[in-house]
Amino acid sequence: MPERARNLTSTGPRAFCSLSKSSPLARAVSRHKMASMGDPVRLERDISRAIELLDKLQRTGEVPPQKLQALQRVLQSEFCNAVREVYEHVYETVDINSSPEVRANATAKATVAAFAASEGHSHPRVVELPKTEEGLGFNIMGGKEQNSPIYISRIIPGGIADRHGGLKRGDQLLSVNGVSVEGEHHEKAVELLKAAQGTVKLVVRYTPKVLEEMESRFEKMRSAKRRQQNNIPQ
Repeated sequence: MPERARNLTSTGPRAFCSLSKSSPLARAVSRHKMASMGDPVRLERDISRAIELLDKLQRTGEVPPQKLQALQRVLQSEFCNAVREVYEHVYETVDINSSPEVRANATAKATVAAFAASEGHSHPRVVELPKTEEGLGFNIMGGKEQNSPIYISRIIPGGIADRHGGLKRGDQLLSVNGVSVEGEHHEKAVELLKAAQGTVKLVVRYTPKVLEEMESRFEKMRSAKRRQQNNIPQ
């Protein structure tokens, strides 16, 4: 079996998209760092080349097709795409003045932490929106002062976010242009969104049930407040 084929099949589907130093995805990242430290990380081309290689190997018949097809499915999956998007975003925004390898290491750990925190929920994803005079086209609610995460509570019909289609009502907002808003006050997220110019990169995670619970809690609080006001003697 060719060495390249043996390396691909020995990793297994999940390992290919892992961020360990030995994984194919991490090696692709390392090549990008060594080639050009100033350029943003773009891994799509490497993944496309890997898929092409898998096609060629299938035609040779030297490797069991089931293994190659499994790897192809992983490389083309939403999960692998989510890992790639979040990794690229974190790498561009991580504030580390060190060698490419150290920076790639820190980025890998941060990406793994983001996905570990999302266990039981949808995986994080990156949504990029243009910032124009008409705004971004969505509303947020929640924050530290309300003892809740910050969420996308409404997508304005016909607005930027609606036309883009990448953002959903029920998305938890994790970061704005590389600045984390997890555990932060509502106003901080508002300020970051207002200060953004040109393009806004959001890292979000879809957790609609948590938003429903939060909205239900807020509605109960509002109802209790209305009852109190109605019981005040005139």
